[in-house]
Amino acid sequence: MEKSPEAVKKPKSWFESLNYAIEGVIYAFKTQRHIRYHYVIAAGALFLSLFLELPMVEFVLFAISILILLFAEMLNTAIEEAVNLIEERHHLLAKNAKDVSAGAVLIAAIGVAITVYMIFSKYISDPTGLALREARMFSGHIAVIALLLVLIAVVTLKAKAGKGHPLHGGMPSGHSAVAFSLFTSISLLTLNPLVSILAFAMAVMVSHSRLIMGIHSRLEVILGALLGFGVTLLVFRIFFMTLK
Repeated sequence: MEKSPEAVKKPKSWFESLNYAIEGVIYAFKTQRHIRYHYVIAAGALFLSLFLELPMVEFVLFAISILILLFAEMLNTAIEEAVNLIEERHHLLAKNAKDVSAGAVLIAAIGVAITVYMIFSKYISDPTGLALREARMFSGHIAVIALLLVLIAVVTLKAKAGKGHPLHGGMPSGHSAVAFSLFTSISLLTLNPLVSILAFAMAVMVSHSRLIMGIHSRLEVILGALLGFGVTLLVFRIFFMTLK
């Protein structure tokens, strides 16, 4: 639902600014088909990097290229919204502004294509590059990928639900999802019962705080916890299955 000019207020704190920024991410996801495609590609790329066990430098370069592409897409959306607000007619200058912003997306996409080719071509030409290393050497990478996928899932579900704000309310609870994702990763990586119990207690306290503050309902917290636990467990399960 669009906000009237009277309802739009200047953020009074960094927390409100952060909330508005995440609202912008969700708005772009809901309204722009290409951005949704890029989120799906980003999720798939994270899984692919998991199987190929990219060296950290290659993974960082690949992740940065994806982020630049998403940034260009969102900037393109912002420029189009601003131009449409100022100039509703098909003015030549308005067209030029939109064309330039679209060109920025094209350049970013070309950069991603070059990065993908330079990183992944060696794995295609050399099948031995697909061999997986020992799991413990790659465990931290798995946990990071799982957490990123959980965050992508939270943004997607909040955009679909259309309720609450990114950091305040809505389905599901992002705090619960992140807390239980971290609990699951810690438990699977340490295999230490005491550490697992402490991590679980911390995840429960984070989730319970959302209930006490009245930010989320019990259902939203439970679904967030199940999302974080389920996605993280699935990522670890897929990876360890490939080692057998």
